[in-house]
Amino acid sequence: MKVTQLYVYPIKSLRGIALQHAKLDRQGVQYDRKFMLLKAQDDGNYESVEVVKFPACALFIQEIVDGKIVVRYKIPEEPLFPPTSEQKTTIEIPLEPDISGLDTVEVDLYKSKGFGYRMPDAYSSWFSSCLGFETVLVYIGDAKRPVLGTLSPYARQQQNQGWFSSIKSYLTGAEDPHWLTFTCVAAYLIATEASTEDVSRRLPPGEKMDVRKFRPNIVIDGEEPFDEDFWGEIVVHNRDSPRFTLTGNCGRCVSINVDYKTGRRGTGQSGNVLKTMMRDRRVDLGNKWSPIFGRYGFLENEEAEIWVGDEVTVTKRLDERCVWDWPPYK
Repeated sequence: MKVTQLYVYPIKSLRGIALQHAKLDRQGVQYDRKFMLLKAQDDGNYESVEVVKFPACALFIQEIVDGKIVVRYKIPEEPLFPPTSEQKTTIEIPLEPDISGLDTVEVDLYKSKGFGYRMPDAYSSWFSSCLGFETVLVYIGDAKRPVLGTLSPYARQQQNQGWFSSIKSYLTGAEDPHWLTFTCVAAYLIATEASTEDVSRRLPPGEKMDVRKFRPNIVIDGEEPFDEDFWGEIVVHNRDSPRFTLTGNCGRCVSINVDYKTGRRGTGQSGNVLKTMMRDRRVDLGNKWSPIFGRYGFLENEEAEIWVGDEVTVTKRLDERCVWDWPPYK
């Protein structure tokens, strides 16, 4: 098998950036989801802006140029509201901003809490004008969010080794090396072309499922559809030999129904992909209402690199599918 596509999402929930090569560490692809948008609420709290609730996120195109994230908003043929002047401009955001003097904002993503540094108002104002509501742009900086349940390979190892290992870790101050930025629940999401093609076959003739709607980091060609359900570990064959432990299934939501051209829910069968997949892809007993597509994973190397075209081998197969045990967050 081979790596066929690589993606990074510097600002969470905006369109991804296709890569030919990527640097990796235990927190994900370099620059992945280091920023996110929050919607200001009347009570002073904030709501995470994600494509599942705010389909207009799909209208933002981002790219990395000379150490900056360059973002533009693509006004659809039928605008979501009267166009603003900002929607016709681009904005440049430093990939690694200076956090000194920036206020912090609490962030709660799927019950995994942390904080972000509130970027200067000029950035937030631009996004607010494009989205039509008050928005705050935050940066992860040196903040960390914990991996919950037993999704982390470290937590799984501790569980398997029992109480003595847990006490030893406590006494020695050992910490889980796997923690999260603004990724949802894991550092990496891995998908396959074979499974994407299977979803496409469920659509009317002439329509194809876009793997980018599944928001993967690494796409592998695969052999049989959904064979990845049983992958426990994969190794990419290059000079760094990145090794990924795959610990969870990705339960899907209505975000895969979004039309990226309109910033609205899709029409026809493409706007009901989630329902179509529910017929036979609700295969995780711990997440029984959501169809499964893709595998969550963590890099075992401290750092590595990866290229499109790299060979991939499954080095550990599971006898049964993983069972989701992330704490309920809905």
